[in-house]
Amino acid sequence: MIPNLSLACAGAVLFGYVVIGLFFCRYWQRTGARLFSAFALAFFILALERAMMLTEAVEPVHEPIIYLTRLVAFLVIAWAIWDTNRARR
Repeated sequence: MIPNLSLACAGAVLFGYVVIGLFFCRYWQRTGARLFSAFALAFFILALERAMMLTEAVEPVHEPIIYLTRLVAFLVIAWAIWDTNRARR
């Protein structure tokens, strides 16, 4: 029962990442701000990371590729915030 619940929760998180990414895509289309496009990209990368975790047969917590995709997503978010603040000056 617990593995099925774990898969269901991971699937729900994956779905949430995709929905948030789609919301940011919609805001990007309305405003044209690079911040929203970068956030959408970051959430799609996080959704990809979650999909990789769901399809792995081994315990994916210790896989370096999982951590690298998270790092890329968070670096995209940090770059977007830095770029937005730099553009104001």
